[in-house]
Amino acid sequence: MSGLAQPLLYSYRRCPYAMRARMALKYAGVDVDIVEISLKDKPAHLLQVSPKGTVPVLVLPNGTVIEQSLEIMQWALQQRDSEGWLNADMTLTQILIAENDGSFKQALDQYKYAIRYPENPVEVYREQGEVFLAKLEKRLAKTRFLLDEQISLADIAIFPFIRQFSGVDPAWFEASPYPHLKAWLNPLVTSKLFLSIMEKQLNQ
Repeated sequence: MSGLAQPLLYSYRRCPYAMRARMALKYAGVDVDIVEISLKDKPAHLLQVSPKGTVPVLVLPNGTVIEQSLEIMQWALQQRDSEGWLNADMTLTQILIAENDGSFKQALDQYKYAIRYPENPVEVYREQGEVFLAKLEKRLAKTRFLLDEQISLADIAIFPFIRQFSGVDPAWFEASPYPHLKAWLNPLVTSKLFLSIMEKQLNQ
């Protein structure tokens, strides 16, 4: 689809993949038309441009379709990166995000929807997720952010998933032995940037 006045983003407000894409676009100052989808009734145009049917999907005015959240983030930051989100070690960034999107996301889904996975108690799935939490805690004991003293792509790509994990059982998370992780997470989830991208959108 070409002829768009500005990029079109298919999104779902509570999806962590969509959250990180929206944050990068907002941070980069890229104006986009956001279409909030219903998971039960996905727009025909979304399925036309991206048959996989998952969000986020970014459609550029020239017709280019970007279907992966990390690729949307990279594209946005190539437009403008005023605070140097791309300046951190890219190899370490990719390693951390790969674990987040792989084994940790699997544990997160099983922990959050434990009723669907009755083969194990919920505590088992939580402990599997804690493997990643412990790694992040160790890193954050040394630096303010995941890779350095400055915020980077890794922080923005990962924290929406940690936020979701913390929300499954907030009392447990508050009492958990991850002080540096909690100190890192709280400013991110209360930041003006994050709060702005979580405002409900009116579909165009």
